[in-house]
Order: sequence, then C-alpha cells, then structure tokens
Amino acid sequence: MAVLALALMLAALVAWLNVRGEAPLGTDEAGGAAASPGLIERGAYLARAGNCVGCHTLSGDAPFAGGRGVETPFGTVFAPNITPDAKTGIGRWSSSEFWRALHHGRSKDGRLLYPAFPYPSFTLITRDDSDALFAFLRSQQPVNRANTPHALRFPYGTQAALAVWRALFFRPGEWVLQAGQGAQWNRGRYLVEGLGHCAACHSARNFLGATSVNARFAGGLMPDEAWYAPSLANPKTAGVQGWQRDEVVMLLKDGVTAQASVAGPMAEVVYSSTQYLSESDLEAMARFLQSVPVQVHEEQEFERASSDVLRRGAKVYEDHCASCHGEEGEGVASIYPALAGNRSVTLDAPNNLIQIIRRGGFPPSTSGNPRPFGMPPFRQVLSTEDIAAVATFVRQSWGNAAAPVSAFDVHRAR
Repeated sequence: MAVLALALMLAALVAWLNVRGEAPLGTDEAGGAAASPGLIERGAYLARAGNCVGCHTLSGDAPFAGGRGVETPFGTVFAPNITPDAKTGIGRWSSSEFWRALHHGRSKDGRLLYPAFPYPSFTLITRDDSDALFAFLRSQQPVNRANTPHALRFPYGTQAALAVWRALFFRPGEWVLQAGQGAQWNRGRYLVEGLGHCAACHSARNFLGATSVNARFAGGLMPDEAWYAPSLANPKTAGVQGWQRDEVVMLLKDGVTAQASVAGPMAEVVYSSTQYLSESDLEAMARFLQSVPVQVHEEQEFERASSDVLRRGAKVYEDHCASCHGEEGEGVASIYPALAGNRSVTLDAPNNLIQIIRRGGFPPSTSGNPRPFGMPPFRQVLSTEDIAAVATFVRQSWGNAAAPVSAFDVHRAR
C-alpha cells in the first residue's frame, strides 16, 4: 500500500508540473476573424525569423505541409502540417490553442508535444507575436496531407515518458525585458533565445536530450548527431565576442565574411531565415551574441597522428584539395576558405569537417553572395580511411592543432 500511495503521489506531482502556469484557454473561435494585411505581413516576417519552413516543409513540397523528419537519439519526430487545412492542418485551431502550443508545448487536443518542436525556446514568444504568426499561417494555401506518425523507440514515444521529461526539464517562460540592458540588446535576446531558438542547436544536452542553463550556447551535437553546433560562448569555436559588429551582421545576412562562412544546417538557417531579417534586427542579434559570456574550456591533450596517417592524408589533400584550398591551406579570399587557422577545422568534435568532406556543401545563395562557391562531395571517391586521414592531416598542419580523426569517427558521424 505504501508503494502504491507513493506511486500515486509521484503521478499527481508529474501531472501538476505539466499544467503549472497554464491558464484556461480563451474563448476565441477556431480561425477567428479575418486578419488584417498588416498582421499577416508581420506574421510572415516572424515565420522567417523562426525559420518555421525549415522543419515544416519537405524539399520541393508545399510550404508548411509538414512531413520532414527530425532525427534524434530516441527515434524520428516528424513535423506536422501547419497549413490551414481543416482535416490535417490547423484549420480548426483557435489562436489561443496555437498560443498554447508555442507557450506550453501542448497540442489542440491536449497532447504533450515533443521538444523537437522547440517550445522550450518558443515559450518566450509574446502573445501578440503568436497571434501574428497564426494569422500568417491561416493565410496560406490549405494542403490536405496527413501527419506522419513519429517513429520513437519505447518508452520515448509515450505521453507518460514525455510528461516525466517535462516535469523534470520544462517550465513555461515569460518574455520580460532585462533591466540594465538597452532596447536593442533585449530585442536581440528575444530573437536569439525565443523566435530564433538558437540554443536548441548550440547547447549541450544530457542523456535525456535536455539542456541546462549552464549549457546554453556551449555547443553540442545536433539532434541527428551528424553535425556539431559549436559553442557561441567560446571565441575559439563560434563565439563572435571579438568580432566587429558589422562582420557578425554580414555573416547572418550573407552567409560569408572575410574570416568565416556558414555550411550545413547553419547554411539552411541563413538561406531560409536570417538573410531576410531587417538590418536593425540583425544588429540586435549581433549585439546580443557578442554579449554572451565567454566560456573557454581547458584544451585537451592529444597525440599527434602517425607518420603513415599524415603521409596518406597529405597525398589525398594534394590530389583532391590543394587546387582550391592551396598547398599551405591558405585558400582564396572570398572564394575558397582557408583551412590554416580555420576554427571550424579544429573543433573538438570533427563531425562538421567529416560531413563537408563526405557531402560537400555550399554557403547559401544570398543577395550579398548570389553565386557562392562550393565544394563537391567526396564520399564516392574517398574511402573511410582516406577521409579520416585527410581530415587528420588538415587538423594537424599549418599550425592547426587538434586530435586526429579515426575511421570510427567517420562511421559515427554518418
């Protein structure tokens, strides 16, 4: 009886923790009154800022019709249809139900949503911005497309497991201006921590996929564990604390600067989202990002690769890389990035370098860089051992100092 009583008490506590802070839904009807053109236009801008299309649209498919899978260590979560279709989308949702999804992570029918939908960040979005987003999505072309069921391993696919996760790691937030900071900094924080949900990628996660306050912006593997989102708190990785502000703005707007370029998932963010933001919002984001407290961890010691591995890597580099990146890794300004002194090359996690070698990649096409130079994929040309060797060579040449890359590292990054 004591065990049963304890179990009931724990269940009641979990249930309470999952509804704390939730107010009763408003009485607005599904769809609501016709939105003004100004509200829809504002919502369109906010949807860009939140990069909603990035998850809710399959390549080549109708915008916001869902179906894109988000790979996680627990299985695959598929983004839902958020067009205004009455049967398969959000056509029967009210603005209050939409707000509850953003703010509390709860669907129209009361189901708890998986945090692959970044409501731990979206909980900071204001009600006014939520209503504008809803108005924009309601203005889109309805698409009748049933949602793809999630493919999560037991018990992660159960509402009970999700309720326990939320009880442990989620609490609804509220957007409050931070005293002592100006309007521009607060706007930047709102875009970075709320709408832009940057911490959803650039933060370390525990074994249950949750982030802690101390791990925000500290860098971590992406949900699919293929790419690594480097730390925004470390100037040696992706921190911009020492940059000129206009350089940060240029990177977010154009995807390239004299000292850096974006690739992989971040290229998608610039392509679909940040290149369309106003100059004032980009300035605000840059200001906030430059204020992120610096966290530089002690560098780990590593052994230099064997002469055989470096010799093999040097040969691969000479045959496939030097013609663009230079014999000494110097690159070509504004065309091919330098590899010597490139902080993306020497990240603790070699995933991004491995993926660029395997998959190739282009910076995004933007107004400031309409015809970007890119790199072809080499996964059908180079063996696993060759990829590991050339990655190691690049990480340990021309003054670069980082741990060697093994064939196992290459397999794991796949």
